[in-house]
Amino acid sequence: MPDFLLEADTQLFLLINGWHTTFFDAVMVYISAKLFWLPLYLLLAYLLIREYKKKALIALLFVAVLVALTDQVSVHLFKNVFERLRPCHDEELIPWIHLVNNHCGGTYGFVSSHATNVFGIVVFISGLLSMRYRWLVWVLPVWGLLVMYSRVYLGVHYPLDVLAGAVVGAFLGWIILKAYLFTEKKWLYRWN
Repeated sequence: MPDFLLEADTQLFLLINGWHTTFFDAVMVYISAKLFWLPLYLLLAYLLIREYKKKALIALLFVAVLVALTDQVSVHLFKNVFERLRPCHDEELIPWIHLVNNHCGGTYGFVSSHATNVFGIVVFISGLLSMRYRWLVWVLPVWGLLVMYSRVYLGVHYPLDVLAGAVVGAFLGWIILKAYLFTEKKWLYRWN
């Protein structure tokens, strides 16, 4: 990446990470925790079952494949290839970082697996349910943006890490959505 882009990314990181309070430290820890969103996951599963009946099992299987794919791609095709240190592992930045609960994560951060996973789900679920549940078009991206912001706020990712993760996740979500729709059209159209 060009130096000016990395410098702008670092400055934006320090700005966002510097806006902290004790209250928001706790809030962002919860927003970043995957289990905190369990009620949302259950609601989305319920809506899939309500809308797709028996075919929902196949859709949920595609969600599982999507999450496994976003996880593996974010780590093996990005983090392990680019080897960009997380800000909380950069010796020059450590004195300036507000690190919540002393939690940093793995050594490398580009791209954010949280952002990749979330935006994969955002695109896939929106593609399946947004015609019937229009509010999902607004709620799911807000969820994704909150998770992205929390990762920078907590000091574990640069803004470009989460932005690139969101793009990668959205692309993978779109691919898995197309694969599901092809499967539905080709093999599941009779299965009501």
